[in-house]
This record gives sequence, structure tokens and C-alpha cells, in this order.
Amino acid sequence: MRKPYTLYSLQKRIVTVGLVLILLACALGVRLFIVQIINGKDMQVRALDQWTRDLSLVAPRGTIYDSTGDTLAVSYTTYNVYVRGREVADAEATARALADILDLNYENTLTKVKNKNISESLLKMQVEGDVAEEIYSLSLSGVYLSENVGRYYVYGDLMTQLIGFTSIDNVGQSGIEAYFNDYLKGDDGYSYVQSDLQGKEIGGNLRYYVSGVAGDDITLTVDSKIQIMLEEVLEKAFEEQKAKSVTGIVMKPKTGEVLAISTKPSFDLNEVPRDDLSALFSMSRMSAVTDSYEPGSTFKILTVAMALEAGVTSLDDTFYCPGYRIVDGQRIKCWKTTGHGNQTLAEAFANSCNCCFMDLALRLGVDKFYSYLEKFGLGEKTDITISGESAGILMDKKNVKTVDLARMGFGHAIAVTPIQLLSIVCGIVNGGVYHTPTVVSEIKDVYGNTTFMPQIIEKRIVSSETGEIINSFLKLTTNKTGDYTFVEGYNIGGKTGTAQKYNENGQIAQGKYISSFIGTYPADNPEYIIMIIVDEPSAGAYYGSIVASPYGREFYEKIFTYYNIPKDDPSAKRVEVIMPNVVGMGIANALAELKVLGLYAEVDGDGTIVTSQLPPAGTVCYEGETILISTA
Repeated sequence: MRKPYTLYSLQKRIVTVGLVLILLACALGVRLFIVQIINGKDMQVRALDQWTRDLSLVAPRGTIYDSTGDTLAVSYTTYNVYVRGREVADAEATARALADILDLNYENTLTKVKNKNISESLLKMQVEGDVAEEIYSLSLSGVYLSENVGRYYVYGDLMTQLIGFTSIDNVGQSGIEAYFNDYLKGDDGYSYVQSDLQGKEIGGNLRYYVSGVAGDDITLTVDSKIQIMLEEVLEKAFEEQKAKSVTGIVMKPKTGEVLAISTKPSFDLNEVPRDDLSALFSMSRMSAVTDSYEPGSTFKILTVAMALEAGVTSLDDTFYCPGYRIVDGQRIKCWKTTGHGNQTLAEAFANSCNCCFMDLALRLGVDKFYSYLEKFGLGEKTDITISGESAGILMDKKNVKTVDLARMGFGHAIAVTPIQLLSIVCGIVNGGVYHTPTVVSEIKDVYGNTTFMPQIIEKRIVSSETGEIINSFLKLTTNKTGDYTFVEGYNIGGKTGTAQKYNENGQIAQGKYISSFIGTYPADNPEYIIMIIVDEPSAGAYYGSIVASPYGREFYEKIFTYYNIPKDDPSAKRVEVIMPNVVGMGIANALAELKVLGLYAEVDGDGTIVTSQLPPAGTVCYEGETILISTA
């Protein structure tokens, strides 16, 4: 018999059912809380993705300006072309029209137009406005245009390595465009339209726009007018000297600001040669920052500064040069193999006498020499805001032999980057105060807020007295026949350098040299400092005084003319001299004849008879100029 239900048992069943219902309600409440509150935003995004189709609106990249406010790089509107296969009415006709207008392969275009398995296919990026208008006018179903951003470089082939360029999808690939890409790129926007389950646009629905935010604007320290003058000179040097490359930098020593910087050869930033990646990489590299080289005699500026600071020499010091020094049993030649004889420190600097600078380095000793190298920052990056900076190459101090130290004294057995060396020279001639080199003045967002300022380190590297002495030496070096003759009437200082190159095995590369020139103006208190480096000149000469120095002179002439800078001494005149024929003469007689005419000679070879000369006989020269005679 079935047991009859009691009031108590019924109450138990009711309570049990009630508890189950309460638990289910709680579980449902918890689930709703998780879905709506905790995962609500994520679910909304997923729902929106299912209900809509979107096209990105690429934010304009920030504008790049020079120091005067001149526009260098700017963004403009281009378009991307998409197709949604599910919405195309006539695939063949649509593919044919798009292939013709966009210059695309018809079969590939047709495949994309017919593809209904994906929501949309990209046909082409960075389409110009007039082409986009032509497509729009055809009213092709399933074809969409979205805004993109193109990059235009106002001066084309100017500041190629410094500004750099972007990829087709607006990512910086070199130069400032790459280094500051996160500042320049901005935040993209989007355009949304409702669609059905198959991804087809629902007619009559509103489009939704989420606007982007433009990237930050960058102001450089570079002056485009000075940059143009520098690049004209570099291009001329590159062609005339038949060089592998030519690099130039112009700096403001009182602030460390780079006023111009470039390497030739280069290319038009609006027509990037992407079909030859090796050439593109080579021409995109900022050699002034990435490449290390033996500086040769330009390094003597640093050596004499060290020696003066350490007190191992003075203006009253004299040096004897027989044409060589014997160090560690090795015979190290002076560039003038016949010797300079007795000379003061100032004369030895003007003569660029290797023997004198070997003596100075040996007097300093390895420990003190290296302590100054560290103080100058050699062996370390300058932290200039350019990608790929090298720290130069220094021998490990414990491995330095006496012969190595002697060679370092005149700029061999040590490697520096151009920006590294010029920054140190700027510090020395600027009363001894060094500033971190910089190419960027500031970066501001679209609201005018400053988002980046360069970190400039200011430090004293030599005394102001040493700086003044160096300036007087540089002035004497460029104006051998009197004041203001390097550029007629202007007070310019300078130093040239010549160094051999080495191959991958560390051996001297025969016939390959680097010629350089560093110039300062005004010599007593420099405002413009220039460096020109000619890599592997092959037009017949390789000495810096012949290959690089003339282009430094030409640059200063351009500056003086453009800015209408008055002469320091209007009465100063460069005296014309007709180059004599010294071929076939004994070296001693040839040098004596040139000296009488006020000409200085670089001697190539150890022979006793002159076999060739540059320039040839009959050429109009000027007193104080350096010419090349060969005895090889």
C-alpha cells in the first residue's frame, strides 16, 4: 500500500522545490551579472563586430618642420580600395573596371571580386584622389573606398637620411620617421555600417564615424636653407672627386644643434627605390652617425687640447721633425718625409706634423690619454636621436702598446663617428663646454602640448684658456699667408685630415683613403662649424687639404653670400698665383719654388724627383693654397 501524504511531507517537498528555484535564480543572476557587468563591454564589442562592417580611417602622421617653421614632410589624403564579394552584382565587369583603373592584373582582381568566403578583400592601398573619384563615379556595388594617408616630402632629395621614409602602411622605416614613429603615427579612426548575417550592408542604415587623432608634429634643429647649401657642396664633391660617398655636418657649437647633415649619394624621398634593397639601405644610412673611421689629422685638435690641459706642453714648446720617429723599433713617418725641422707648437699644428703629435701622446702616457678620451666621451654614443648610432672603436687600454699610443696621437689606431668627433671639437672651441648633439628641437601634439624635448647634457671638457688657444691654432692653420685669406676677408679656422682605410681582415686597403676637413667661423668665437668627409676619392688626390678643404671654403662662401654677412676685414685680399711647372725638378727645389710663391705642398711618395703635380702648370691659384706633388 502506498503511504498517504502527510502535511509534513508536503511541506518538505515545497521547501525543496523552493530552494532549487532560489538556487536557479541565483545562478541565473550571477550569470547575468557576469555577462552584463563583468563581460559587458567585451560582449558589446563582439556584437558590434557581428552586426557591422568597418573600414579604418588612418590618422594623418605628424608634420615635420625645420627650425624656421618650413614644412619638410606632410600627410595628405589617399584611399584604399576594398571589395565585398557578397555584394558585387557583376563580378566580371567590376573586375575589368577596377583592373583597368588601378593598373592591376585582371585574373587576380576577378578572384578577389568573386570571393564570397571572406567579408572583404583589399585591392590597392594609397590610391590618389583623382583615381578614387573615377572609381566612385562608377557606383560599383560591393566596392568601397576608405581614407588613408600618403606622405609627401616637400624638398624631395633633401635630408634623405635624416627625415627618412615610411612604408605603404604608414610605418616609419628610416630616419626621423622611424625613430619617432610612435609620436608621428597618431591614433586611427573607423567608419562603421550595419550588415546582415551574410555581411551585406543593410540599406538605409546610418554610418558611424570614430574620428582619429593626428600624430605629433616634430620641429628639427636643421635649417633647410643651410641644408640646401651643404647638399649642393656635397653633391659637387661627390661628382668631382669620384668618391664612394661624401658626408657633411654643420653644427652650432654653443648649443650642440645640428644645422645641416647629409650623405651623398641619396635619393628622392617621394620616389623611394624599393626595387634595389641593397642600394636603398646604403643610401638610407646616416653615415655621420653610424659609420666609424680613422679621423687622421683632424683628431690632432683633441690631442693638443689634452696635452695643454695636462700641462705636458705649452706655447713656448718646440719640436724637431726629421720626417719620422722610431717607436718600439718601428719607423713611423711624418706626412712630410723630408721633415719640418724645428717648429713651435703652433707651427707644428699648422704643419700637421705627425712627429709633434706622437711626442705629445707619449708625454701624456696611456692612462692620462685614455682618461681624456673618457672625459670627451669617445668610445660611447653621443645619444643623438638618430637610429643606428655607433660608439666608435677604442683599443682596450691594457692592450695599448707605445707604438699604438704614438699613432693615436695623430688620429690613427682609433676610430670615431663624424658626429662624435665634431661634437667634441664643438665643445673645445666653445670655450671648453660640450653639449649633446641634437637634431630635434621639440615635439608637440595636436593640442599644442609638448610631448618631447631633447635631453641636452652640458659639461666642461677643457678650460676656456685651452679653447682659446685651439681657436688661434685653427685660425693660423687655414690662413697660412695672413689673416682672413682662406675665404677672402673672413675669419675662418680649420683643420684637414687624411687617413687610410682598412679591409675586412684589418689590413690597410691600398689606395683607399678618407679625406676630411673641419672648419670654424668666426675663428675666435665659432657660430658655424662644418665637417666634410670624402670617402675614397679617386680623381687623383686624397689629401684632405686638397680633396675636402676646398668644399668647406665653398660652403662658407655660400653662407656669407646668402646671409649677407659682412667681411671681418674688407681690405684682406687673396693674391693670385700662377701654378709653375715643377715636374722633373728635385723635391727640395720644387718645395722651395712653391714656398716663394706662397703655395704649400702635400708630397706623395718618398722619391727625390717630382713626377706629377696637381693642379697642372698654368692654373690660377691663390697664396696659401695647398697643392699636390708626387714623387712616386
